[in-house]
Amino acid sequence: MVSTMQATISLLIVEKNGATRNRTIAMTSKSFADGLEKRIIKFLEPADVRGTAMLVVDNKNTADEIWIYLPALKKTRRIASSENAKSFMSSEFSNADMGSPALSDFKSQHTTGSGTNNTWIIESIPVSDDKADEYGYSRKISYVSMDTYQVKKMEFFNLDNDHFKTIEITKFHPMPEGKFMVSDMIASNTISGRRSEIHFNNIADKVKVEDSFFTVQSLAR
Repeated sequence: MVSTMQATISLLIVEKNGATRNRTIAMTSKSFADGLEKRIIKFLEPADVRGTAMLVVDNKNTADEIWIYLPALKKTRRIASSENAKSFMSSEFSNADMGSPALSDFKSQHTTGSGTNNTWIIESIPVSDDKADEYGYSRKISYVSMDTYQVKKMEFFNLDNDHFKTIEITKFHPMPEGKFMVSDMIASNTISGRRSEIHFNNIADKVKVEDSFFTVQSLAR
């Protein structure tokens, strides 16, 4: 069963002093029964990022594949896994936050308090130092609703085991077949004081999109 979705995304970046920047993004995604999902992300505003585009291939059991097109260079390149920890378009979200990390990259277990207050609390630790360097954190704590299995919050700890970032998922959008999609989330850097927010607008599902749209070649169009 194939499902498709389109949306306009607002990416708000808030500095510690309150100064703000806003980026407008168009996203189209298509998912397949084998667990594969592909997404095209294109930046519309402001002018300095307009035309920048990304293709995310979200694999079910292996690491995501990400390509980016930079209009100023007229060049497309693949984002290496070593860049997963880097900032997504100068925000507090990382490149890895834009996809779904492979479960095999982590050892996960319930931690203290899990199962109380209708919440599972799951600790995920990278399986190796190389994976910790790749993702940019030594462990992640996820808070998951026991009723809906939706992740409500994630806390990230850096390589010194200091809590440096929290991502709160504040809204889900209902999709066909009883599924839900994250539509609003906030990433707060507890060290720098910066904050970034992603808000989905104009969400449309079951739109007609050809498979050929989700190719590296289409990024420059």
